Amino acid sequence: MLVDFRPHTRLRGTQPVDLTASLVPVVEALGEGAVDLAKVRVVSDWVQYRENFRDVVDLRPILHSAPSAAGAGGAVPVPMGVREDDLEVAVDVRRSHDVALKELTASLLRSAPDRVVLEGWGRGSESIVWDFNALYWSALELWEKATGRGYEQALPGGESDARNREAAHELIDGLFAVWDRLSESNALPDELYVVELGVGNGGQAKVFLDEFRKRDREHGRGYYRRLHYLMCDYSQHVLDLARETVAEHIAHVSSFALDATRPRTSLGFLQYKVFLVYVSNVYDNLPTDEVAHLGGRTYCVQTRAYLPAAEAAELAGSVAATTEELPALVQKLLRLGPALLPEVAPAQFPDVDSAVAFWRRTWSALRQEERYVPLLGLDTYPLTPVTGGAGQIPLSGELLRPLLESGADVRMHVNNGALASFVDSLMLLHPFGTLVCHDLFVTDIGGYRTHFRGPGKYDGSVVNWVNGPLLAHVGRRRGFDVAYERFRHRSGGNIVTMTAQVRD
Repeated sequence: MLVDFRPHTRLRGTQPVDLTASLVPVVEALGEGAVDLAKVRVVSDWVQYRENFRDVVDLRPILHSAPSAAGAGGAVPVPMGVREDDLEVAVDVRRSHDVALKELTASLLRSAPDRVVLEGWGRGSESIVWDFNALYWSALELWEKATGRGYEQALPGGESDARNREAAHELIDGLFAVWDRLSESNALPDELYVVELGVGNGGQAKVFLDEFRKRDREHGRGYYRRLHYLMCDYSQHVLDLARETVAEHIAHVSSFALDATRPRTSLGFLQYKVFLVYVSNVYDNLPTDEVAHLGGRTYCVQTRAYLPAAEAAELAGSVAATTEELPALVQKLLRLGPALLPEVAPAQFPDVDSAVAFWRRTWSALRQEERYVPLLGLDTYPLTPVTGGAGQIPLSGELLRPLLESGADVRMHVNNGALASFVDSLMLLHPFGTLVCHDLFVTDIGGYRTHFRGPGKYDGSVVNWVNGPLLAHVGRRRGFDVAYERFRHRSGGNIVTMTAQVRD
């Protein structure tokens, strides 16, 4: 048996975790169960997100072959000297003291719990949790009306660090320094482009534009007159709010509803013209797979969304349906949205408010099963469908090798959506341009071995930390220097600033 207790920092301090209470009952249940203890892993995490997709104890099968579409196992070459585990038992230490841990683990080992499964097994980035995520942003106005608060209030502290004026000053001064040098050599374009991906309610854009105009008046070069600020977001509702926020600068602002994973689809006319691509709290909200290197073998983490039986029965009863009808109702919700759901299912949803209530309750109850499936080879695993443009080398899973094989066992995010967005955004940058991103970055692979990094739930959306070493590795392969540092303008918090510039 291999025991991996990750929240080791919580074993000390004023309220230390009781290691015995959170681990021994699980080991006792395993010892009394019919499992091969030599092929079991016990992994303990501190799941900091109070709303998440996990139960207190989860069992994750570790498959020895990759299942095909027809259900037959596909043989995977097994390297010599690997550890062939069969099962991982995952424990959330934060919630474990509230349950009878031994009895719960023993029950799971005896039989599969009763669940209403909403989808088949697949890669994490393909799960319906991302359909829920997309629905949240497309129907945000209805969600906010039901909750009585704006989505930014769900962020730690109730607002985004993007609004920090000192940070805006720093960005603007950096732009002016670049533009001054280019102007002196008559190389500065007439039109100066800045792109923001994920504008929120426009607070960041307003801070930036207000300070830009003020600094430009002091600077005296007339850069504000030439500025084009492009606000980009998935949600048209968010863009409409943002345009109201920056109304006094509207002559310099354009807005684009786009998929953040493919910004060049809408902004291709700006290729190599943008001096600043600004991103804040977007990458952590884009679809991602997880991969793992365990005992010498590499696995993809497959997921399957479900509703626990008790919650499913209560949810079905609330809309005069059976539990067997729930998967179809959920699919209709995701396909049509709550505004149209009453038209196709009036017996269950007499009005839009009842459809929104069903959406919110389903999201709250939603959980994910997980299993490890061996990869046939990293070269066969596509990190993202985006290749970075004509003539670019496709993003192969081989890019993961130096990170996965960097030491002890590790499980980490691939951040497929963030990676696609990052690569596509680099193609927009002027040779003297910069990409700046504030987000939840893991800056060292060791961070995946010691802390839980998602997924969690922020209001109605999904949040995962971003694999910083992977983005830096990909950026360097494309000729960019990528650097990380703690957000300078606020103490505490987990936000990290990433910058990417063409290598000198």
